[in-house]
This record gives sequence, structure tokens and C-alpha cells, in this order.
Amino acid sequence: MSSVTLTAATRQNLLSLQDTASLTATTQNRLSTGLKVSSALDNPVSFFTAQSLSQRSGDLGNLLDGISNGIQSIQAANQGITSIQKLVDQAKSVANQALSTQITTTGTASTAYAAPGSGGTTVGLFVNGAATSAALSSGDTIDQAITKLNTAVGAGSFSKSTDGTKIVMNASSDVEFATAAGQTALGFANGTGSSTTYGTSGSPATAVAQSSDLSVSGVSTRTSLATQYNSLLTQIDQLAGDSSYNGTNLINGASANNNLTINFNPKGNSNLTVTATDETSSGLKLKAITAVSGAGGVSQGNFLLNADINTTLNSLTSAGNQLRSDASTFGSNLSVVQNRQDFSKNLINVLDTGSSNLTAADLNQEAANSQALSTRQSLGISALSLANTAQQGILQLLR
Repeated sequence: MSSVTLTAATRQNLLSLQDTASLTATTQNRLSTGLKVSSALDNPVSFFTAQSLSQRSGDLGNLLDGISNGIQSIQAANQGITSIQKLVDQAKSVANQALSTQITTTGTASTAYAAPGSGGTTVGLFVNGAATSAALSSGDTIDQAITKLNTAVGAGSFSKSTDGTKIVMNASSDVEFATAAGQTALGFANGTGSSTTYGTSGSPATAVAQSSDLSVSGVSTRTSLATQYNSLLTQIDQLAGDSSYNGTNLINGASANNNLTINFNPKGNSNLTVTATDETSSGLKLKAITAVSGAGGVSQGNFLLNADINTTLNSLTSAGNQLRSDASTFGSNLSVVQNRQDFSKNLINVLDTGSSNLTAADLNQEAANSQALSTRQSLGISALSLANTAQQGILQLLR
């Protein structure tokens, strides 16, 4: 074997060029990747720390989708409550309209009043569905009969005609006769057509067909308003059922299965559970108005009684209070979730910045290094040429 002997100066310049080439390769790699630490070999501590920060940032980024869906679910519930509140206000308006609708029964008997015969007679009546009666004694005059009728129905409900022979009804209620005999006993003609039925705690109570001498106003209007009210309750139920987002409905039933849990960290030990509420008509304790309602005694329904309407209005007021309270709770939950969403976004930015600080290269510095190394490489080549000048002089002597 043969070997080439290089001078010390030549070897030193070669080593310097090799170092420059290595530094140039490193700088070019940093410029192309943008990283000063691209593997554990470059800097184990920085590499694994940055990797841990990036993984946590990614986990939080994945949770942001769930947080965003949670926000939308709460907003859908809040929008549903807002719309249901409008329906409740509309139902309250309908109930108030029914309350302001006056019920009257008016008319004048077509036949003159005749005093009851031996044994007298009992006139059975329904006043707004409530059974009552007036016991007329044998020989009672028209004035005596009117006094007893007013006691049974209400002061001022009955009077007599200008000629003093006929009974006049001007009642602020729906007055129906229980029997045809009682109706004709006061001089009112027999009625034709359908009769009116009232519900009771036992079997239904039916009045006779109303006399053509009498006219009842307000009952049908209140019945129509009761139908409108029931329709609004149906709309409340449908709206509550439609207030869902991505399969989550927070106002269609207070059940643990309907609760929404939003996780704020990968471990799941930082979270918020949004409790579902029941904003349906049943959950708001609003009951449909039926022809027969209530328990015990006579149950009139259909907004016939002012007391029933006032009870309904009280229920609507309570429902409105419940809606406002639940809306406030959802609003508070929404504020918390939005705050955590902003926090997570900012924390992700902090983690990504920290990871970048550990691994990212300063491109300005690396570009300057590349320029300096290029110059150093040119100088090294020139120095190597100078180191070989002495041997070139000997070559000239040999020639």
C-alpha cells in the first residue's frame, strides 16, 4: 500500500472545510424544514417537551368541537324558551279575552206568569253549570217568585215586564232549566233543539233544550277561545320538541338522559353538566281546557267560569316565571362554556407557541449563517490553495 502525505497546514484546512460543510448542511436543513430541533438526536429535552406540548394542544383542539356543539345546543334551547314564552304570552292574551267576554242570558217569557197550584213547584236551574233551584209555594205572586229566583240565581237576574204579568230574565250568567216543567212554570216556551250537558263528579247533568224566548251570549265565544288556548298548548309541545341541535334537546323533558355534559380537558375531570328542563305544556303545568274539567261537584270547563279562567291565568304566570328562570340558567351555562372555549383557544395558542419556541428555527439567523458559511467555505478553499503553494514551488524546480 502507498499513502499520500499531506502537510499539517493542508490537513488543517481540510478539517476546516469539512466543519464548514457540516455546518452548511445543518443550516440548509433548518432553512428547508423551519426547525432547529427535528428529532430527538438534535436535542432530546427540547424535542420531547415540544412533542408533549403539541399533543396537549391537539387534545384540547379535539375538545373544541364538543364545546362548540355544546354552545349550539344551549343556544337552541334558549331560542326554544324565547319562542315558548311568546306562545305563553299569547295564551295569556286568549285567557284574558275570555275573561272579558261577558256571559248573559236574556229574554221575556211569552206567557204570563201563573201562580203554582196546590203543593207548589220547584224550578230546577243550572247557573253556569252549577245546579240550583227555587221552590215556589202554592199561590206565590210574580213578585214572590222573582224574589226566590233571584235568591237562587243572583240578584237582579229576574224582573217583571212593564205590564207586570211576565217574567223577564237578564242574568249575567248562562242560565239553563233542568226540566221542561220548570221552564214553562215561569211562562217561558218549551225549547227545541239540542240540550246542554254539564259534567259532574258522577254522571253528567243535562239541561233541557233552551226556550226560544231566551238568548245566551258569550258561551260559544268562550268555548272558541278555549279551543284556541288548547291549540297554543299543542304548539308549545311541538316547539319544545323541535328545539334540538345535533340530537340534543335540553327543554323537552327533565331527565338525566337529556342532560348535556361538556368536557373541558382530556381527562374529563373538568366539565360542565347542563341540566335539561321540561318546557312542554306538561312541564309548565299548563292543562288543556276541556268541556268537563276539575274534580268534585259540577265541572263546567270551556272557560265558562271566571274562576277557572283566573286559575288558568295564574298557571300561565307561573309558567312565564319558570321560563324566565330556566332561560337565566341556560344563559349562565352558556357564558361559562363560551368562557372556557375562549380559554381553550388561548391555551392552545400558548402551547403551540411554547412548542415552536423549543423547536422552530430563526430563519433570519439561519439565512445569515448560510451566507457566512458560504463566505467561510470560499475562504477555506483559498487557504487550502495557499497551503499547497510550497509544494507547487518545488514542482517548478523539478521542471
